Amino acid sequence: MLPQSGDVLRITSAASVQFLEPLLFRVIRVHDWLTCRGWVWLDGYELNGAGDAVERRSIFVQIDGLRKADLTTATRPSRAPRRRPASSRHTSAADPGRHR
Repeated sequence: MLPQSGDVLRITSAASVQFLEPLLFRVIRVHDWLTCRGWVWLDGYELNGAGDAVERRSIFVQIDGLRKADLTTATRPSRAPRRRPASSRHTSAADPGRHR
């Protein structure tokens, strides 16, 4: 599978022995440089577990070792607004919403 710009890949030692620790990688460019048969240079971003780019990299990998990443398992922190507990809310006698 030859990747395309925008693909997110899970890079492991199947792609190259240097990747003993797997990483997520978003492709931004596939170089058309002449290399060994079955190998390719990729430019892109290493991603953290939340899918955010943390470092731009160029990597040299075996095409047969590339796998698309399953991003549904990546956990992204909740962006929902936090609510203050009821005990920290200030009410006064002049507050028309205050119940007696």
